[in-house]
Amino acid sequence: MNIRLIHPDWPVPGTVHALVTTRTGGVSRGSFESLNLGDHVGDDPRAVRENRERLAVAAELPSQPLWLDQRHGSQVVRAVDNAPDRPVADGVVIHDPGLVGAILTADCLSVLFAADDGRVVAAAHAGWRGLADGILEATLQSMSVPPRGVLSWIGPGIGRRAFEIGPEVRQRFVDTDPGAENCFDRGQQDRWFGDLEGLARRRLSQAGVAAIFGGGFCTHTDRDRFFSHRRDGCSGRFATLIWLSGSPGR
Repeated sequence: MNIRLIHPDWPVPGTVHALVTTRTGGVSRGSFESLNLGDHVGDDPRAVRENRERLAVAAELPSQPLWLDQRHGSQVVRAVDNAPDRPVADGVVIHDPGLVGAILTADCLSVLFAADDGRVVAAAHAGWRGLADGILEATLQSMSVPPRGVLSWIGPGIGRRAFEIGPEVRQRFVDTDPGAENCFDRGQQDRWFGDLEGLARRRLSQAGVAAIFGGGFCTHTDRDRFFSHRRDGCSGRFATLIWLSGSPGR
C-alpha cells in the first residue's frame, strides 16, 4: 500500500492533524488511477470504497471522514457524531476530537483553518465560485474564533498560468475588490488567467486572518501527484483532511 500523503507545514498545536492525499496508492483504473476518493465522478464504487479504506488505515484516521456534497457555495456544517451522509456544504467545522472533516478537489483549492489554541478546526472547498460567494468568510464565522486567533493553510489547486477564465469571472471579483485585479493576467482576446491562491490570500487577509501558510501547488501541471479536472476532463478526486485528537501526536 504505497499511499503518499502531504502533511501541511504550519505551526498548529499538536492536537491538530491534517493531510492531503495524492493520486497514488489506490486501486482505481483508467482516468481515475489510482487513489480516487470521489464517489460521484463515475468510478467503480467498489474501487472508491477500497481506496477510502486504504486511506483510513494508512493515515490512522480516528474515524471515517465526513464526506460532503460540495456545491461550490458557501454553506458550512458542523461535524457531529452520527452526521447524515454527505450533507450539502462546502465547509466543515470540527469542535470534537476524533471527527474527521474532508474536502474533495481536483483543481479547486482546499483551505484549512485551526484556532491557535487548538480547540476548533475547519476546512473549506474553494473554487472561484465559492471564493466569490464567501465560503472562506463563512467558514471562519462558523468557527466562532476571532480571525486573528486563526491559522490557515492553502492546499493544492490549479495554478495561475493554467486557470483560464472569461471576463465575467474576473469582473465578479474586481467589482467588490478593485485590488483583486492583480490576481489576473490577460490572455488571448477576452480571456484571462486567474490566481485562485492569490484570491484566497486576499479574502483571508481581508477577513482578518494574518497567519496564512501553504500554497505553491499546481494540480494542472503536477500530473504525478494530483488529479485535475481541467487537464483531464474525466478525473478522480483527492482529499484534504483535518481533525482534532485528545492529546498531541495521536
